[in-house]
Amino acid sequence: MLEKIIQLTRRWITELVGWLAQKKGKWITSFVIFIFIRIYKINMKESLEPNITAYSTFNNFFSRKLKKEVRPIDTNPSTIVSPVDGTISQLGLIKVDNSIQAKNYPFSLTELLVEDYDLINYFYGGSLITIYLSPRDYHRVHMPCDGVLRKVIYVPGNLFSVNPNKNNIPTILSKNERLICIFDTDFGLIAQILIGAIIVGSIVTIWSGTLIPPRGNNIKIWEYPQTTIQNNTIYLKKGQEMGYFKMGSTVINLFPKKTVVLRQCLYKNAMVQFGQVIAKGMK
Repeated sequence: MLEKIIQLTRRWITELVGWLAQKKGKWITSFVIFIFIRIYKINMKESLEPNITAYSTFNNFFSRKLKKEVRPIDTNPSTIVSPVDGTISQLGLIKVDNSIQAKNYPFSLTELLVEDYDLINYFYGGSLITIYLSPRDYHRVHMPCDGVLRKVIYVPGNLFSVNPNKNNIPTILSKNERLICIFDTDFGLIAQILIGAIIVGSIVTIWSGTLIPPRGNNIKIWEYPQTTIQNNTIYLKKGQEMGYFKMGSTVINLFPKKTVVLRQCLYKNAMVQFGQVIAKGMK
């Protein structure tokens, strides 16, 4: 009963903050943005629009775009780049049982991929990298390589904090609301998983807009065309925006075995930026 009350409270807080973040408060909005920038030491010189009065809502500010030149994208077709700005919370090999960590708590690939055994078997033995986006980070999510969208799975769940320094709930990332996006690439199928968190009002994708609200209890699955002949095929190039978070969260990338190798210079708690090389193809 207590857990249900806590979960409802988190949802109410999230929806309230999400509603407030969409309100146009004029000078109040600008003042809140100003305080937020000061607290989190955000470099507005990188923003496409550095003038805070240009943002009519807090959400518009939070999902602000960056100048292209501040995040150069490695164009080598054999490399995979970070899809986001953030801090690495885990990287390494994938095993089915207890291989993925969240603040020293293990959870399985089976939990993360909600018992989709075709995907579980495909990614077993491969590589993963988990990147946490703090409130100060740029919150748009991009493609790590060229890819054709094949499948999207929306998994309802709780809205726990994904801050690695604050949560203490086992299997936190497998319990949280998430959007699992499967892309067909030159490196095989890859997964880009967007994890929802408390105070995240929604996750937006460029192909269908806001996907998360309204929330429910049912897993939703969208399948996409297998060939580029059909007009509704969704092909995204390396570095192209695929969506964004309203407020903060986490992105997980899964790669199949014997296709990519993560860069040796990367390590847990290292900061990465969108466009930076995080892996290279093995072929």
